[in-house]
Amino acid sequence: MAKIAFILLCHKDPEAIIQQAQQLTATGDCMAIHFDASAPAADFHQITAGLADNPNVIFAKKRVKCGWGEWSLVQATLNAMQAALDAFPRATHFYMLSGDCMAIKTSEYVHEYLHEHDCDFIESFDFFESDWIKTGMKEDRLIYRHFFNEREQKNLFYKAFHLQKRLGLKRKIPEDLQIQIGSQWWCLRRPTVEAVMEMTKRRRDVMRFFRTTWIPDETFFQTLVRHLIPADEINGRTLTFLMFTDYGMPLMFYNDHYDMLLNQDFLFARKISPDAAELKQRLGKLYASSGIDFRISGEGPSLFKFVTERGRVGRRFANRFWETEATLGRERELMILVCKKWHVAKRLLGKIKQETNIPAIDYLFHEEHTLLPDLGGIQATIEKRTRHRRALIRMLFDYFQTNRMIICMDPGSLDLLHDFYNDRSITRALEIQCEYSEDYLKGHASRIGLAGETTPKDTFDRILPTIQRDIEDESDAIRDANFENYGRIRQVDEVGDFLKPIAEFLSVSEDKARAIATTPHLFAD
Repeated sequence: MAKIAFILLCHKDPEAIIQQAQQLTATGDCMAIHFDASAPAADFHQITAGLADNPNVIFAKKRVKCGWGEWSLVQATLNAMQAALDAFPRATHFYMLSGDCMAIKTSEYVHEYLHEHDCDFIESFDFFESDWIKTGMKEDRLIYRHFFNEREQKNLFYKAFHLQKRLGLKRKIPEDLQIQIGSQWWCLRRPTVEAVMEMTKRRRDVMRFFRTTWIPDETFFQTLVRHLIPADEINGRTLTFLMFTDYGMPLMFYNDHYDMLLNQDFLFARKISPDAAELKQRLGKLYASSGIDFRISGEGPSLFKFVTERGRVGRRFANRFWETEATLGRERELMILVCKKWHVAKRLLGKIKQETNIPAIDYLFHEEHTLLPDLGGIQATIEKRTRHRRALIRMLFDYFQTNRMIICMDPGSLDLLHDFYNDRSITRALEIQCEYSEDYLKGHASRIGLAGETTPKDTFDRILPTIQRDIEDESDAIRDANFENYGRIRQVDEVGDFLKPIAEFLSVSEDKARAIATTPHLFAD
């Protein structure tokens, strides 16, 4: 069975560090602690005194002053790793943690998981080919030397950087290394850790290179492990659950996140808020428990995205110049079926095609596999279709050799509706308003990634009213836009109420509208 040596980097809150160490070593594991040398000496003495009688806790022999983005964070990790290797010869796995991390599974579950998965868990993506870095420096992190702390010595950091660029002082990356990047929260097997430590002694060129690399804790271990260990023995994910806000800051977890954290497919989580006393207490008790069956649903990131986007409804980037200047043509008529239940719109669209022979396309801006002709690649992805929406529709008019066409659209795409209504062409819309059962809303939550098969009932109880309200808000927003040539049919109305909206939408007779309105099982789920 796996025996874990936790590598703990911390710099504050001595009482919490003591509690964390006691909880994680109580089930037989061990820990090597590096406490930042720049922290108050009294705090370090408090930690050493509080853990003095715990034989499963060791401290790094040499403490360094750590700074964000600096080599010092890697050096602190190496110092703690060496201490753990020396003190705990029976440790099979080395798990990197911070003082803000806590287990979100039982010790029993964690050890069984590591025992069953004989591999190294470390997030590592190709530095140059991946999009792991979203903003800021990329190649410049590596090809220039960084001697100063960007946060504490900003002027010196950028002066040195720009001076090197001006003088052309680029440096070469060690030729045999393919630089990787990823999260610094990893779990490595003992032979891997020993191989990394041996390489640090053998490859002085590699050490010199990374010592002046910017943010090396995201590249050093990630690169060396890929260099030393066969790819089939590496799992390129982290076992520590963390999420980031829109501003690139780690999301804090609080007392009411307990159930959500347990449902995630991870062993630990960060950052647990210092103020979340109840959450810390419950997670501490959980780790020592046994016989608990965890129901993994993994909806955390999707739920967070869903909640944070509530305040941004309706915002989008400005139209591209080719969208605002292009037109479908004054003589053309675009008819848009708007419906949240896509299968209902498709059912009605099928009947319309049967009765009118008007060319029609399903949800081309929402479903990747919507059947479309080859239009030179503009139809290849939803992103391209949306970006070049007017050009796409214009090409479809030309392809079908028609001046009338129908498409389906989700009511959440208000920006698309506005764009087509602003065109010189004639645009008509028919909204189909459906009733939504609890089972449908649960299925919808699963389809959009807000829930899984094992999502608890209390989570559904919280999100279903919000989903229902979102659907209603989308419909209200369309009505508030006061579009011309807009009609609506509702599931709660009689078939006779459908005739006028359908007839006006399609410019057909009442008899033809009746044949379409009586589509069999139109609203069936």
